[in-house]
Formats: sequence, C-alpha cells, structure tokens
Amino acid sequence: MTSNMSVSGEQDLKKDERMMEGKRSDSPEPSCVSMKSDASMDHPFHFRDGASSPDVRPQQKKSNLSRNQLDSIFKELEHKVITLIKNELKRFRKLLSPDYPACTEREVEDEQDLHSVRDGALKITLHVLKNMNHTDLANTLHNKLASVYQTKLKSSLREKFKRINEGISQHGSSALLNEIYTELYITEGWSGDVNNEHEVRQIETASRSPATQETPIKCNDLFKDKSIRGVLTKGVAGIGKTVSVQKFILDWAEGKANQDVTFMFPLPFRELNLMKQKHLSLMDLLHHFFPEIRKLEVIDCDSYKVVLIFDGLDECRLPLNFQKNERLCDVTESASVDVLLTNLIKGNLLPSALLWITSRPGAANQIPPECVDQVTEVRGFSDPQKEEYFRKRISDQSLADKIISHMKSSRSLYIMCHIPVFCWISATVLERMLGEAESGEIPKTLTQMFTHFLIFQIKHKDQKYHQKCDPDPQQTRESILALGKLAFHQLEKGNLIFYEEDLRECGIDVREVSVYSGVCTQIFREEFGLYLGKVFSFVHLSVQEFLASLYAFLSFISRNVTEQPTTDLSDLLRTAVDKALQSENGHLDLFLRFLLGLSLESSQTLLRGLMPQTGSSSHSKQETVEYIKEKIRKNPSPEKSINLFHCLNELNDHSLVQEVQRYLNRGGLSRLSGTRLSPAQWSALVFVLLNSDQELDVFNLSKYDPSEECLLKLLPVVKASRRADLRVCKLTEESCRVLSSVLRSN
Repeated sequence: MTSNMSVSGEQDLKKDERMMEGKRSDSPEPSCVSMKSDASMDHPFHFRDGASSPDVRPQQKKSNLSRNQLDSIFKELEHKVITLIKNELKRFRKLLSPDYPACTEREVEDEQDLHSVRDGALKITLHVLKNMNHTDLANTLHNKLASVYQTKLKSSLREKFKRINEGISQHGSSALLNEIYTELYITEGWSGDVNNEHEVRQIETASRSPATQETPIKCNDLFKDKSIRGVLTKGVAGIGKTVSVQKFILDWAEGKANQDVTFMFPLPFRELNLMKQKHLSLMDLLHHFFPEIRKLEVIDCDSYKVVLIFDGLDECRLPLNFQKNERLCDVTESASVDVLLTNLIKGNLLPSALLWITSRPGAANQIPPECVDQVTEVRGFSDPQKEEYFRKRISDQSLADKIISHMKSSRSLYIMCHIPVFCWISATVLERMLGEAESGEIPKTLTQMFTHFLIFQIKHKDQKYHQKCDPDPQQTRESILALGKLAFHQLEKGNLIFYEEDLRECGIDVREVSVYSGVCTQIFREEFGLYLGKVFSFVHLSVQEFLASLYAFLSFISRNVTEQPTTDLSDLLRTAVDKALQSENGHLDLFLRFLLGLSLESSQTLLRGLMPQTGSSSHSKQETVEYIKEKIRKNPSPEKSINLFHCLNELNDHSLVQEVQRYLNRGGLSRLSGTRLSPAQWSALVFVLLNSDQELDVFNLSKYDPSEECLLKLLPVVKASRRADLRVCKLTEESCRVLSSVLRSN
C-alpha cells in the first residue's frame, strides 16, 4: 500500500513538526520547517514619521541555535524532504502502471494534514513531467488522481437524477427515468429567427415542417464534434429540455455514454438565482453545489474533460451583463455569481470546459452569438413518439389505442401532444374518462381538457384522504383562486418559476404552501431543488395560463355577485380579444382561448363547485363569435388570424371553416376558380390548410386557383411547404418579389 511506502518519511516529518511546534511555544522565531509560518513572519521594514516603538521586529532577534546545530537540522530536513518526495514519486509511478487498479479514496486523500503537502508534490511532478515533454504521462497521472472525485460525483448525480417526477410534486410518487423515458426529437440548427408568436403557435408551425428538412441529433452526441465548446438548446416550455438534461447526466453517471468526460456539473439557473447576492469564487460555487469534490482545489480542463450544464436560461433572474461585467480568469478569485457566469460562458474562466445551455426561444438571445458553436432545438415528440409515450404510459393497450384514436380526431389536441407534459395531462384525463366509463363529454378542446384535469385533481385529493366529497369546498376554492392570482400576475411578468417573495406578493403564506400544493398536487409544485432552497412552479406554462384565465373569469363573476354589475361578460371577452391582438409576442393567445372556453355554460356546469353562490354568467355566445369574425375580416394577415380560429373552435363555432371546406371538397384542379372569397374566408382557408393532418410536402397552386391573388393569400401555406409547384400560374414581377422575400425568410 502507498501508506507503507511513505510511512518512514511521513512519520519522521510529523515527529519533527511536533518538535518544532513545541519549540515555537517558547520562542517566536521562524521554524525552518513551516514555510507558511516563515512567510507570515518575514515582514519588510516599515518607516514611520517620528520615533518608532522599540523592538517591533521580532525577526531581528538572534537565533538561540549555533551554526553547527542549524547545519545538522537542515541536513536531517533535506533527507526527510527527499524521502517524502521519493515516496510520492513511487506512489505516482504505481498509479501510472497499466496493471494497477483505480486508486482508492484513501490513497488520494489520506491524512488531512498531508493533503497540502501531497498537492504540492503533485504540482511539482506534473510541472517537471511537462518540461520533459511527457505531457501525456502528466495528464494520465492527473486523471487517475481525479478519478476518485469522479466516482463520488457520479454516485451522487445518479441518486439525484435516476427518478423523475412526471408532473408530480414531492407529495406524490415518482418513476424511474430509464423505465418511462421516450427519446425526444431534437434537431441541429434552429427552425427560424426570433419568433414573436406564442409558444403553442410555434409548436403548431414546427409540427408542419417535413421531417426530411431536419437533421436529428441525440443528446449524448452533442459534443462528439471536438471543435464545439458551447451548445445552446432551444425549446418551448415543457417540451422536454430539462428531462433531456437529466437523461444526459444519468447516462454519464451510469457509465452508458460520454465516458471521456471526467466531471459533469449541472447548474440550473432556478437555483443559481438563489445565490444572486453571494460573492464567491468559481471553485467555491462548485464546492457549494458539489461537496463531493470539495478537496479538489482547482479544475484543470487542460488535463481532463469537463461539462457544465446551465438548464433554464429563461428562468434566470441574474442580469447576465456580458458587456459591463469585469473580466475574470482565476477560478479562485471571488466575484458575484453573475460575473462568474458571464466569464464562464465567454470562456475567460475554464476556457477548455464544454458548456450546454438550455432555454425557451424568447430568452436565448441573451447569450452572445460568438459564445455558441452549435444551436439545437428540442421539438418534443414526433408523431410515432406520441404513440410510443401513450403505450408506455397506459398499461392496458386497448385503452391506449382508444386514447390515441381520440387525440388524433382533434387536430388541435394532437398537435399539442408534441409537448410531453400535455401528453401526460391528456393521459391522466382520458385514462379515467375512457377507462372507467365516466359520464360526460370526452374533451375535444383545450379548455375542456384542462377543466377535466383540474376537476380530476380535486377529486384525486378527496380519494387520497378516503373522502367521498370535499369536506371544505370553500378552502379548495380559495386555494385555487390564490394559485390563479399567482398564475395571472406571474404570467403578466413572463415568469414560469417563483420564489417565496413572489408568493407573498399574492397573499400566499409560504408557511402554509403545502395547503396549496396539497389541493393541487400535480398542478402546483413546491420543490426543494437539487442543492438549494425552495422553488415553486406550475407543472407547465399552459396550466399556468389556464389557472390565470380561470382566476380572471371567477373574479369577474364574483364582482358581479357582490357589486352592481357595470359590464357584462361579452364586454370582458371583447376586451380580452383586443388585448390579445395587441400583444406583440402573442403571450395572451392561450389565455384568450381558455377564457372564451370557460365562458360556455358547459364549462361553468363542470366548474360549479368553484363558482360563487348564485354566480354564473350567461352571455350571447353568438355576439362574441361575430366580434371575432369581424376581427378576422379586418385583419390583413391570414397568418395572424390563426389564433382567432382556435378561439372560434373553443366556442364550438366552425361555420367559417365549414364554408371553405365545401370549396376544398370539390376535388380536382382550380377548386376556387371563379369563386370570390371574402378576407375572412381566405383566412379560414389558410387555417384549414395549415392545420390539415396531411404533411405539407408539395404545395400545388393549380389545385386551388392559378392566379396571383391566390398565391399572395396563401403565402403562409407556401412558406410551410417543402416544395411549391407554381407552373402555369401567370406570376407577375410583383408576385415573384413577394415570393422571394418569403423564401428568404424561411
């Protein structure tokens, strides 16, 4: 064993240190052995104005040792130091031997008081080896010594990441990730420029892209290209970015992939936010998150491969000021967490480390382009993966077939299944409704699906505590209203995660937060994070938007019950339509769909337990339908009217779509020839074609009407198609100019 090899030198050295410690108590003189003590006592002269105080320089005292005694001590010291270094070199040689097993924790760490001595010996050895042009040998030695910390880190990460809470908070159960994980569709490159549409619209757009246009990539292959340092992965909320990160780390920790990586450090932004007031070094930060490596004083990325993972850039509440933050290159120098992150991403700190950042599309432009070598996009589940998920999730395969068939029958629901969390929500609702023969209409719209999901959560809580009905419906209603208020105000701010101060702002007592997460176990999550304090979130952005719309609707009803009504529901809905249309980034699109869906009497009947007493609201549905149609007629862009058609769908009005469907059902070529469509009908035609379950591979203009007007009206469909056939279509110079502009933007 190594400890036997070096026992004489080490024990003698310790004995001498104890002797010198004894002498030190009698005399303040320098020790000859403790270089730290010598350095701290070796002060320079300080000249002062006026007389100096006597005897302020203890180092000027004469030594009590004679020259012969000093020579004898140093001769013995030289022998012991050389013995110690020889023993360390023997240990290093053994480690480098090909038939020597991996070093143990004891061999690396050994006694605490020898740690700094051994670290110094290692640095000297590595330095000399590199000067002898044996860099490979130096790197191998360094890696062997790092392997013990790697083993401890892998063990810790394996425990943290092996289970997944699929929409379920700590109050529920969890599943093994490897058992339920379904490979996500991830592509190289980005499907478009900065997109100001609501993320659900982006999902709808991406679902129309022919698969042949994309280059799929697996997470475990992100860093296969040796020239790539920084990878930025984009994807809408809930599409599976965090689960992909979790699987990437778990595969490494279990020895299945990326075994050339020595250390992997996941640093989620939601937890880095909790350290925004801290001032510390990069090594301190890593030791804080990963105590398993606390005895590793520096990270040497030149000797071994390191991956740092920053998940959830869109959740970051640090300024990330890449322009003004000071430059930092020393991993042991202290700074704010914001400064550490910007210097890591820019490559000033750990320039050889590999970085993986994930983000929702809207926040991704915070990272300077020069810091990103590759952009990837998580596209969620492809159509075959959707089916695979339901078959894994539902053990009864005949029931799984029914669920898949129902989801396919509603195009809007099936498109949303690109989002894994929506698959889980749908499976939760439909497994109960189709499997247990519950009464009621099977959900066909988003509002119906989310309403049934909320009702299921309330019933699930009652069943969990073996109660036939809610013992305190008032508390349930107050809890959901409080969560709705939080959802509404945080939606306005664009936040998907919340901290204790956010809850307090909405009147939620953080000491009683278990009441809220207990009422809606699978809707509102109270997490303790992997490393730090509490973080709160809704299971998905769409759930937050649903609760926000429910809060707005119930608040309106409550005001009309307790106060003299000043506006009716139709006024509220018209105002909501106007505000959603004015939004530049479409962040109210889904909120509007839900609000309109909740206005239907069928929805109010389902939610009667949450409605205030005598509080329901009837309005002229047709009045709202006509108002939306008027907006479609006035909107010059058919593409921007698409959400309004989804709104009509939530109101169960399909009249415009049915009008244009009659023309499409004619069959043959020039189906629209001689037909004069209104602006609203052109918009409806675009909506129908874009939401068709047939892949838009080839767009043939002759199929509709080989005219310039038809081409210009159907440009969104051309843009979504892989190929456009425009032969014999009488194109003018103007139509070619517009067409080239569309093709360039694509």
